[in-house]
Amino acid sequence: MNSFTKIKKVSALMLTVLLPCLAVAGEAPPNISKLTHVDKQYMGEQRTSLDDLARINLGRQFNGNKDRDLGILQSLLDRKLVRAEQKQKLQAMGVIMGDLFARELHMHWVIYDDRLGRSRALRYKQTDNYLFPMTMISRRREVNNQSTVEAIYQRAIDLIKPQLPKPRFQ
Repeated sequence: MNSFTKIKKVSALMLTVLLPCLAVAGEAPPNISKLTHVDKQYMGEQRTSLDDLARINLGRQFNGNKDRDLGILQSLLDRKLVRAEQKQKLQAMGVIMGDLFARELHMHWVIYDDRLGRSRALRYKQTDNYLFPMTMISRRREVNNQSTVEAIYQRAIDLIKPQLPKPRFQ
């Protein structure tokens, strides 16, 4: 892989993870709110739909174990049970991955509403540190980026962890 390709990949990842957090001079800050009942219901349906797909086709189900769940997500892609044109299923994969981020990083789901629109995001406590996992897989697959689910997950962790406050009494 040449350096231009590496720079392109790193830039695309940074845009997916961090761009929504950057404020443009003079632009209104984003409006952050709790998930609505409809959001919670929709995300629950996405989890169930993906879990059903994994149980029926792989004989496995999601259980919150990071390695197991990331492996199931990768298997769904590898076996083409979820394809690049299935945006809703890819975003459902982002919900599952987001739940893993939330658990590992002590983040919570919120609505992030800015000039670009309304997104479901993960927020660290009451800080301005956000992740947007729902589109991390789908946007890559739409442009034929075949990064593994584990690589996407780990890159996001590597980018966000240095931004989070250090735990006290370490």
